Amino acid sequence: MAQPQEARVPDIGDYSDVPVIEVLVAVGDTVQKDQGLITLESDKATLEVPAAFGGVVKEIKVKVGDTLSEGAVVALIEPAEGGQAAAPAKAEAPKASEAPSSKQSEPDTSVEPVNTSGTPDKLAQREIAQSQSRTASGTAAEGQGAPPSPPTSTPPVTFDADRVLPDKVPYASPAVRVFARELGVDLFQLAGSARNGRITKEDVQNFVKKALSGGAGAGAAAPAAAAGGGNGLSLLPWPKVDFSKFGPTEVKPLSRIQKISGANLARNWAMIPHVTQFDSADITDLEDLRVLLNKEAEKSKSGVKLTMLAFLIKASAALLKKYPTFNASLDASGENLTLKQYFHIGFAADTPSGLVVPVIRDVDKKGVNDIAAETGELAKKARDGKLGPADMTGGCFSISSLGGIGGTAFTPIVNAPEVAILGVSKSSIQPVWDGKAFQPRLMLPLSLSYDHRVIDGALAARFTADLAKVLGDMRRVLL
Repeated sequence: MAQPQEARVPDIGDYSDVPVIEVLVAVGDTVQKDQGLITLESDKATLEVPAAFGGVVKEIKVKVGDTLSEGAVVALIEPAEGGQAAAPAKAEAPKASEAPSSKQSEPDTSVEPVNTSGTPDKLAQREIAQSQSRTASGTAAEGQGAPPSPPTSTPPVTFDADRVLPDKVPYASPAVRVFARELGVDLFQLAGSARNGRITKEDVQNFVKKALSGGAGAGAAAPAAAAGGGNGLSLLPWPKVDFSKFGPTEVKPLSRIQKISGANLARNWAMIPHVTQFDSADITDLEDLRVLLNKEAEKSKSGVKLTMLAFLIKASAALLKKYPTFNASLDASGENLTLKQYFHIGFAADTPSGLVVPVIRDVDKKGVNDIAAETGELAKKARDGKLGPADMTGGCFSISSLGGIGGTAFTPIVNAPEVAILGVSKSSIQPVWDGKAFQPRLMLPLSLSYDHRVIDGALAARFTADLAKVLGDMRRVLL
């Protein structure tokens, strides 16, 4: 019989001494890996502490009201065989039909990191996306093979952009959100009774009791939002199709990371007026230098392997210094711009588990070798599923590279609250006129997406043109 192992609070960023507001399991419960054990509440958000492995709960080490920090012991769990427990007896796994039905991916083929943090803000945004999906779908039954509604009788539903702003998200723990979703309760209609207006399980139960006694219906989805008007977008509900009528099918739920990143990408695409500026950079000399330095490092068995991504990150920092508007964030009101005096750059990547944007800090103070080493370390942490919130927060600007796969251009989605993102496609030999003849040059396609509320087209064109000059001669970084 395996000995009970300690389940501890993982990396929760800058939070410490965070109060326990819910204990989600009891002694004797069987839990799965990543199943919530307790819920913590900071001044601004709630966060579930997941089990790092599956098994049977032998002892609970905390109670409601305790304050915990990173590394604190939450419970003793006897690991299941292989470290993965069977399905828990008390909690039913989410249905595949509840998973978001689409995602936008921005892979970076230079490295392969992935986000496993599940930070409070992202969890909240995921729940909002799911809530709006339910609102659009009405209260139709979730049974298999339910016939789709006739398109001619489907009324439009207003998409209210205000509902996805962080300060408008209903304040509730992930466990309460799941509980409300199972009962069909729209948390936008509830007023929380706990500290800072947090919605509790009792608030949801009282709402349902009131509905059953003739009060406001639990299934009534945000009447103000559904009524239309305002500045929202009138969207039809998502199509409901029984695909098995047309041939064999298989239902595959999205991964947790895909759900989180998908909700954020949908919000960013809907709320940010995107424009993409396309350009190309002559990296013939830079590629020759990169290859030469790697050969020298290989012979001396010292140093790290330089990637083009490392040069792109360094060059981008130089451009952010020259164009501070790109190194900024717009607040939720859309009225104030925060100009940052630091230069932290993220690189988007796609792994089998989903999308992530690890962040390299203080790029302006680091050499290309240091940047290459750090991207490699973050890539390894991502592949091992060990990236924490601190590895993926504080970014000023992001880079998404598809160069290792192909393509000539694409439109990356701005990673809010940043105002711009650089996309890089596959470089290729192109004929370039030097004034006398065409010369074969290695050209790198650039795709710069930006928030048009903050950056105009002329500024974006200058940014990409100057970036191309820097990549053409990295000595310009010294200027």
